[in-house]
Amino acid sequence: MSTNKVIHALYNDDDILMDAVKKVKAENHHIEEVFCPFPVHGLDKAMGLAPTRLAITAFLYGITGLSVAVWLTWYTMIADWPQDIGGKPNFSWAANMPAFVPILFELTVFFAAHLMVITFYMRSKIWPFKEAENPDPRTTDDHFLMEIPVEGSEEELVSLLETTGAVEINVIETH
Repeated sequence: MSTNKVIHALYNDDDILMDAVKKVKAENHHIEEVFCPFPVHGLDKAMGLAPTRLAITAFLYGITGLSVAVWLTWYTMIADWPQDIGGKPNFSWAANMPAFVPILFELTVFFAAHLMVITFYMRSKIWPFKEAENPDPRTTDDHFLMEIPVEGSEEELVSLLETTGAVEINVIETH
């Protein structure tokens, strides 16, 4: 029969947290999650997380926005409603392109920004009106929480965490 326990180790300094993460990873324990009140530089690398691929999706969303902008400017100004401005008709998109640069830029940024927000929320599983999964409210203010599943000796893991400078260690039963 396996126990479903996790250990919550609380820290009050990000440098102590970083040292603790490195120490726990060096002992080959799996860190499920770290809850922080602000981003901690280098924490993702210390935890051994894979690099994000969101930059690739941002580039693809930007290319999509640029493509829509090119089509939109061509369709509205050349194909659907060509205009004779000052007696000088110009029915070529390439000749008019300098006038379209602001539209091309704005739609590129618009698509990249809005689709990235949607992608981030979907990838993070942060839906509107979703209840917070924060295990301790202090992590939104001034504490850092490392969550580690108990897979071996609970006492050994607790004693390891005590040497890392944790201000509080709690063993939690999960369902």
